[in-house]
Amino acid sequence: MKRLLYQIHRWAGIGLALFMFIWFLSGLVIMYAGPSALGKTEQLAHRELLNPEFGWLSLGEAWTRSAAERPQGKAVVTDARLVRQAGQPLWLVEDSRGGRFALSATDGRVHETSADEAAQIAAQWLAADSAPVAATPTYLDTGIQDSAVRNHEALRPFHRFTVGDSGRELLISARTGEVVRDSTRLDRVLYWTGNWIHLLRPLETAGLSADTRRTVLAWLGFIAFAACLTGLIIGWQRWRPGWGGRPTYKEGRTQPYREFWSKYHFWTGLLGGSAALLWALSGYLSNNPFQLFSAATPNKEELARYQGAELPAVMRDWRPSAFVTADESRRVVELAWRRLGDKAVLVAQAADGSRQPHNAEASVSRFDAAALAQAAGRLAPGSKVAAQTTLDAYDSYYYPRHHQGAVERPLPVVRIDLDDKGATRLYIDPQDGRLLLRQDDSRRVYRWLYSALHHWDFGVLYQRPLWDAWMLVWVLLGVVLGASSVVIGWRRLRRTFETDKPKPKAKPQTTGQPRLATDSPAS
Repeated sequence: MKRLLYQIHRWAGIGLALFMFIWFLSGLVIMYAGPSALGKTEQLAHRELLNPEFGWLSLGEAWTRSAAERPQGKAVVTDARLVRQAGQPLWLVEDSRGGRFALSATDGRVHETSADEAAQIAAQWLAADSAPVAATPTYLDTGIQDSAVRNHEALRPFHRFTVGDSGRELLISARTGEVVRDSTRLDRVLYWTGNWIHLLRPLETAGLSADTRRTVLAWLGFIAFAACLTGLIIGWQRWRPGWGGRPTYKEGRTQPYREFWSKYHFWTGLLGGSAALLWALSGYLSNNPFQLFSAATPNKEELARYQGAELPAVMRDWRPSAFVTADESRRVVELAWRRLGDKAVLVAQAADGSRQPHNAEASVSRFDAAALAQAAGRLAPGSKVAAQTTLDAYDSYYYPRHHQGAVERPLPVVRIDLDDKGATRLYIDPQDGRLLLRQDDSRRVYRWLYSALHHWDFGVLYQRPLWDAWMLVWVLLGVVLGASSVVIGWRRLRRTFETDKPKPKAKPQTTGQPRLATDSPAS
């Protein structure tokens, strides 16, 4: 068993030494790399003022007029936002099948954003910066682009613009005209050396499917876990601190190695091996092997059921001209319709992220407890509401990531506990009815086995700069551990597969003759 332990550690370590080294380095980069796509906060801050005008079409009119230009089939509107882009009023619509469209609020046609219009959007975006940029955006190309913009497949292709000689680039959706990425040269370097490498995205670039990439990543994580676990066991077995008068190694050493890399591999493994073990385990579980955990987010069918089958009449028929004389219209950049069942709310959003309900006739100012409970029941048929609580502070499951703010994770939020088999818990924004998070027993276990052990985003460790200090210590130990693994593994491979091995030297014969002065000590 002891020999097996050493063999597993040796060959698993050799096989993954380079991967481990790269994972730790790229993980260090990810800590300080921003998200690959823009969040709602940045998009609102750069939007044009809406300034609605008389004659603009209602959502229902635009949806009906565009029917011939959209894919045929039964689909209902799940999300609708009225914005102004390149001076044109548009309804940005998502349907129950995940389709994304920009519908003109003047004639109802499906509007594709041309490169010239995208150039105007880019110029307005730069003008809205906190420190406005004088440079004119330069068009580069239009295409599918790279994998840096994740979870935005429905918005491709993108128009790409560069800003002067600064290295800054903007990606603008040709389907909706939304700016999905605003990156500097450093941002892109951090992505390609961080997230892209860490998650083995080169495999997708080489033509493999996303499922294949995740499978490879999961098995590499499992092998890394085995290498870390066996290494920790061996390390603790070979550590001799000399406590209580127990023997140490020669010269009082507490570990058996004199050679530089072996010595540092031992100590970084002993000190940082536990963190490496937890990262390997949580990385393996992040890919949901054997479907151990339930789905992270509701699918399109579930979300459509949650919202309800029919569009409320007020949402379908309301005309933007009713908003022209509203006091808040002077600073509004987006009007968003949200619905649950037969109720709908019109939310006016300002560039600073603040929002207020607009009291359209027959609309509501926010969703009451009964509407939220009914929506929860539609999402999980057959279940009942066991508890319904309003939270004014974040808890261990609903909280913002370090790069998120109140727009992405608003408060207050309504938490609804269901009595179903999985003890499902829903976090819902009472202002607009969005389902912000769904957690059952399975996902709560996942939160602690993956997110807590991989991101250390709980308790006081979540607070910065304590989080930074904690992470840097363990990641840097992992970098040294990975580097020493590469060196030691390479040496072992060379010895194992060396074809021209030196022959063992013959022992000198004892003849009783005095040794010549020219004989070397090793002869």
